[in-house]
Amino acid sequence: MDGAGQDRRFMAAAVRLSRWNAGNTATNPSVGCLVVKDGAIVGSGVTAPGGRPHAEPQALAMAGDKTHGATVYVTLEPCSHHGRTPPCADALIAAGVARVVIGVADPDHRVCGRGIAMLEEAGIAVETGVLEAECRHALAAYLMRQTNKRPYVTLKLAVSADGMIGRAGSGQVAITGPVSRAQVHALRAETDAILVGIGTALADDPELTCRLPGLEARSPVRIVVDARLELPAGGKMARSAGHVPVIAVAAPAVGENGGGRRAALEAEGVEVLETTDVESLLFGLATRGISSLMVEGGARVARAFLEAGLVDRILLFRGAVEIGAGGVESPVVANDMPAGFTLIRSYAFGSDRCDDYERAS
Repeated sequence: MDGAGQDRRFMAAAVRLSRWNAGNTATNPSVGCLVVKDGAIVGSGVTAPGGRPHAEPQALAMAGDKTHGATVYVTLEPCSHHGRTPPCADALIAAGVARVVIGVADPDHRVCGRGIAMLEEAGIAVETGVLEAECRHALAAYLMRQTNKRPYVTLKLAVSADGMIGRAGSGQVAITGPVSRAQVHALRAETDAILVGIGTALADDPELTCRLPGLEARSPVRIVVDARLELPAGGKMARSAGHVPVIAVAAPAVGENGGGRRAALEAEGVEVLETTDVESLLFGLATRGISSLMVEGGARVARAFLEAGLVDRILLFRGAVEIGAGGVESPVVANDMPAGFTLIRSYAFGSDRCDDYERAS
């Protein structure tokens, strides 16, 4: 294998590693890093839960004295600024590595090419843009928050064979099977926040947590679009807000009309966020460090995000059941996808199908 082929091979491994802690690294991106010496991986690291330590110092520590003269593969440009930890660029220089291969330059204004410059000034060979598209895909949420000041938004819909997402007044309706539902819980585990409308919250009283064994601690922040603060203080979400954060998104000055309801929710630990529109909501979430958001329903909320042009990915789970009379029509179906979305891949989960669409950058 030639040098370029080897670079792609190891960067692909770093990308796979980076996904390990997706949605679990707070405001920092989940970055993968490998230290390679004589064609073998001698150290590896991924951004730790909570965001620290970063991937590079962990990989260097594992490699030990084998770092001298080694090549380092990292999916995102090493940081160059002093925060709670020293710059990763300094750690690479001190370790005596000979070469650093980078997938994507960091758009953070505190880095933005300075990490690369520090390495080159220290005499380290730097290669950038290796598997850049794959690295950008893995880092899409972080890059969206850094460049567009909003989270990366995934719209998840479970649609029946007759194009419905539920039945009016019936609460939860099982459209997909257990394999699909387990997959949705896995998606929650790698997402910063999940959002539903108040209609869904009232009809279903959902928990919106990750309930896969071993991943319970990776439940996302739960958000309810609730203009009049109708979320029940005794419901599942409010009662568990002390363990998994809940944000109720209310209309401005709602406290004047729903002061008692607001006080009851806040007493349970629910944060009330007042905002006027979807775009302002996303900006507010980004300022809290939320990089990825999964919109799970219902139809009105889904349409609001679609009409605002603020959906980046659509996951369309399709079940074999039919809802029939009284069904709630899905805002999106496979043969009528919004302009700009392209089918990237499809999956089979038991008897269900999931189509994964992404919007062109």
